[in-house]
Amino acid sequence: MSIKKEVVNIVWFKRDLRLQDNEAIYNAIQSGIPTLLLYVFENSLKQDKHYSSRHWNFIKQSIGDLNTQLQHYNTKVLSISSEVIPVISTLQQFWKINTIFSHQETGIRLTYDRDKAFARFCKNNLIQWKENINNGVFRGRTNRETWREDWETYMSEPQFEFKPTESSFINIETIEGLEKVFQIESLDNQEVSGNFQKGGTYYGVKYLKSFFTDRYKNYNAHISKPEDARLSCSRLSPYLSWGNLSIRQVWQYARQKRKELPYKKQIDAFTSRLRWQAHFIQKFEMEDIMEFESINKGYRKLKKNIADEYQEAWKNGETGYPLIDACMRCLKETGYLNFRMRALVVSFFTHNLWQPWQAATAHLSQMFLDFEPGIHFPQLQMQAGETGINTLRIYNPVKNSMEHDPDGTFIKKWIPELQNIPDEFIHEPYLMTAMEQKLHNFMLGEDYPLPIVDIKTTRRFASDTLWSLKDDPLVKRENYRILKRHTLPDRNNFD
Repeated sequence: MSIKKEVVNIVWFKRDLRLQDNEAIYNAIQSGIPTLLLYVFENSLKQDKHYSSRHWNFIKQSIGDLNTQLQHYNTKVLSISSEVIPVISTLQQFWKINTIFSHQETGIRLTYDRDKAFARFCKNNLIQWKENINNGVFRGRTNRETWREDWETYMSEPQFEFKPTESSFINIETIEGLEKVFQIESLDNQEVSGNFQKGGTYYGVKYLKSFFTDRYKNYNAHISKPEDARLSCSRLSPYLSWGNLSIRQVWQYARQKRKELPYKKQIDAFTSRLRWQAHFIQKFEMEDIMEFESINKGYRKLKKNIADEYQEAWKNGETGYPLIDACMRCLKETGYLNFRMRALVVSFFTHNLWQPWQAATAHLSQMFLDFEPGIHFPQLQMQAGETGINTLRIYNPVKNSMEHDPDGTFIKKWIPELQNIPDEFIHEPYLMTAMEQKLHNFMLGEDYPLPIVDIKTTRRFASDTLWSLKDDPLVKRENYRILKRHTLPDRNNFD
């Protein structure tokens, strides 16, 4: 005689590690069926070249924060190290799984293929899988004719409130029993540098409130400054990338603050970048080949020889150009760079070092605490000058250093070997004469590297090569296709 299994639902967390404005959780609660909250630390993702321990530690901190909030409801997130299909298969031994709720993930090809396999698994096992829109990014779009209006409508709609009942979730005692069946991922704090932002909605809200309390006032003035931007920018990107906050939560909070606060242009600039973020993720959702190849097929004919010594010098902050090196060392230690410095280091890699952007993807994604595939790959291609529709920008590291770090504050912070050289050489130490080096007990090539390339020569070569491709017939045809598919009707410069 078979025993009738209890019917349950599952919320499968991915990049939506929050309770408020989480449609998957809201729909599960509305179903009236007891729900298990699940996060799977997928071995395939843990081994993928785009991820690093800083991401998994941030996720673990986020789940720990969720569990703190969930104590009141006598439940917690079941956190398992495995793959999602074997986990659900095992859970079927204990329950009849009615519906699995999650969001549509705009991730790397690995997660997209996993989702296709998971959809087949659910169909074969008579499990409903309901995916919801994530942050106003819409699946299945072929053009952008109404995208902006649809996105703003989505942002203006009421948030999904977290209002569970006593019976909404599987109780913590049952979950702790299940933990004996699986390989559980420990959520104990790993040894993480204090320079990293901590994961979780608690910290996300803290950053959001502090930004609009005071920091936002210098948003426009400091957004391009490598040091000042660390304070005057919102610093919300990791909390948005991993879903500790929804874009809608932040957008609505900002719109409300605009009614109350001065410096409205600063707030408008900030909210425009929230739409900018969604725009690029939508672009990647519609054309994810960008993970591997240039979106403009005409640029795929570019041939760049791999130079391992150049790439290693770039990764380690040893190129001989202080701002580049300070940025790369800072990124390694903190997981954060402001937007202009990100563009600068990619431009240097792809233009001055003449390396393929694909060779930078893994290192940068591992370093960026806020790694978001839908931002990462389109931006790499745009900064590499391989879209055809964007203005070609080859950033001069010396000019940017003088403009955005005039006193060398950022440089000296991250390159201590340059702290004692005269300020007049902080941007170009290679201009010091042998006598000046001796006077300051500083030796180029020993204490700090000589430049690995001549930026004037390499800039000219990159510019001539990329501009010549603008007239290529395939590049022009692709320009038309890309503009037709991805450009917003109001031509608002987000492309």
